Amino acid sequence: MFKSLFRRKTNFHYESEHELHKVLNVRDLTFFGIAAIIGGGIFSSIGQACYEGGPGVVFLFIICAVACGFAALCYAEFSSRIPVSGSAYTYAYASFGELFAWIIGWALLMEYSIGNIYIAFSWSGYFTHLLDAMNMHSPRWLITDYKTASGVSVIRGTVLNEDELSALQAWKSAPMIGSLKIIFDLPALIINVLITMLVYRGINESRKTSNAMVILKLAVIILIIVVGAFYIDIENYKPFAPKGFDGIMQGVSAVFFTYIGFDAVSTLAEESKNPQRDLPRGMFYSLIICTVLYILISLVLTGMAPYSLLKVDDPLAFVLNYKGIKWLEYIVSISAIIAMTSVLLVFQMGQPRIWMSMSRDGLLPKAFSKIHPKYKTPGFSTIVTGLVVGVPILFTDANFVLDFTSIGTIFAFILVCGGVLLLPKRDKVTGGFHMPYVNSKFIFPAIIIITILFTYYNVPNYFIGVLNLKNWDIFNLSHRLMWIALLFLSALSYKKQYSLIPMLGLTTCMYLLTGMKAENWIWFFIWFFIGLILYFAYGYRKSNLAHGK
Repeated sequence: MFKSLFRRKTNFHYESEHELHKVLNVRDLTFFGIAAIIGGGIFSSIGQACYEGGPGVVFLFIICAVACGFAALCYAEFSSRIPVSGSAYTYAYASFGELFAWIIGWALLMEYSIGNIYIAFSWSGYFTHLLDAMNMHSPRWLITDYKTASGVSVIRGTVLNEDELSALQAWKSAPMIGSLKIIFDLPALIINVLITMLVYRGINESRKTSNAMVILKLAVIILIIVVGAFYIDIENYKPFAPKGFDGIMQGVSAVFFTYIGFDAVSTLAEESKNPQRDLPRGMFYSLIICTVLYILISLVLTGMAPYSLLKVDDPLAFVLNYKGIKWLEYIVSISAIIAMTSVLLVFQMGQPRIWMSMSRDGLLPKAFSKIHPKYKTPGFSTIVTGLVVGVPILFTDANFVLDFTSIGTIFAFILVCGGVLLLPKRDKVTGGFHMPYVNSKFIFPAIIIITILFTYYNVPNYFIGVLNLKNWDIFNLSHRLMWIALLFLSALSYKKQYSLIPMLGLTTCMYLLTGMKAENWIWFFIWFFIGLILYFAYGYRKSNLAHGK
């Protein structure tokens, strides 16, 4: 049985009564990547990251970009070899085997569908803010999630901010059925239904809608950067990293889930005209553009207002209001709504295609892989995705979802980088992507040794804490495990002469994992355990490989 858990898939040719529409070019794929990466991060969760790291949060985006750059090279290598939908799930199936493929497919559910719940809440927040600015006030119980309202209702002896006062009003004014208060976020539910309908309708309609929204939101973000630059107060940059490097890394869980955007590009392989050439280009172009914009916008935000004020759901609108730039505040609210709509669109497209791939392999029921005869989309999977996003909106909140998602993104990147190391060497293919090989035999161990020496001499107390086995807090434990893994990888790189690029991808992603909080890990392992139960209850027995297919 143990050996069968790691059976690998080698044949990725699928026969289907209906095929997906091949309509996407490199521009479309780049725009889909931008649509997914720029949204909830820039318009919402970046405020949390700036609050934790201060102006020094730019280093977080640089580290994330480096990690994602290495991961993108590994994604590109896989997408050039295996140009089918499924993303990291499919790549793990080809390299690590079935159990890891299921785990990463389950983790991607957490990223795409659960992540979209956070985006839906953020979309609702900006939409409500815009309506309020236009004096079109909605009942608070129709624009607040139940968990937030009930939590605020028990707060005593604390000054409430504007959002908390709104939630308290929702609790007090909500109608009741028996003893149950009726409180739910109606705008978040409505946008989820509309996006699900659009994705169900077809890839061509989604492509046109996404491209238009991306052009508009890029124009607005550039406008904010240009205008905001004239309102920067240099004093706000002092101190540059108020909570030190640990504070900077605390922002990982707030922003990294947005980088799943270039993973979403790989789910569109079967709808691309030339996936071997265009998928890698779309990933790299979107990553470079978005990283530059994240760095610039974080410098503008922390320059316009003190970092300590930025722990808000709508940081861009907040700083513009803080500086009295009302005319741009309205434009930002509208563009934020558009930006988050495009994120919802791409994530809602990605998840059904991963389920479609898992269903083709027998790990999910066949209904998930059925293609709509008219619209050429995975119709059933799309509807289920809409339900998975929509139903939890009724009983969860944005903060819980945000803590729940980024760890799965990094985990997916680690498996993709590690999977490339297990792929056999191949000859260069004309027109396709081929990741350059750099022998890591001596270079990687040297990098680790230099890093250890540099840290020892510049942060002497660091290793005292990490090596003290009495310290079992999440920081020391995660760093202890990271160094054990890095020393093991150093030995492997020397023995196996692995390629340097995926080794560096593994290293940077593992370092990002050390920025996760204890609750991130708790919820991840709970989700992981549920996934294993489902795999052994269904996927292990029903898998195509289990039946010799």
